[in-house]
Amino acid sequence: MTTEAKPTIAFTPERLTLAKEIIARYPAGKQKSALLPLLHLLQEQEGWTSPEGMDMVASLLDIQPIEVFEVASFYTMYHLDPVGKHVIEYCRTGPCCLMGGEEVYAHLKQTLGIEAGQTTADGLFTVKEVECLAACGMGPVFQIREQYYTHLTNERVDEIIRDLSA
Repeated sequence: MTTEAKPTIAFTPERLTLAKEIIARYPAGKQKSALLPLLHLLQEQEGWTSPEGMDMVASLLDIQPIEVFEVASFYTMYHLDPVGKHVIEYCRTGPCCLMGGEEVYAHLKQTLGIEAGQTTADGLFTVKEVECLAACGMGPVFQIREQYYTHLTNERVDEIIRDLSA
């Protein structure tokens, strides 16, 4: 019976130096406070927060891997599966829905040919539902990286997709 070695992930030397600097900001025994920024470093490097990457972060912080997973799975900003180049996070809460969000998001998914949680075959787009983007007065709204797109219409969605596809 052979067992395959679990693939390992490591920070680049530059990111490892930065990770150690971040951890050092916190008092001894409170290193878990560095978890969110280390997850950001991981995701920036790998494109998502893989189980192997979360294990590596747990090791750096001297905490249990489940503690990392609990945090990574709570926040929608961390991707637990590989994602496309552009992650479109759309707000699915009441205010956006009342402002036409359901129709706009249905158009988005139809245009891309995918459902929430899926990635287009070309790897360009991933669509994710999020609970709130804190832009209730400007809905429907979605976010791609740090950019908010507000007061969305089907036509505006088509324009955004066309621009990002170019």
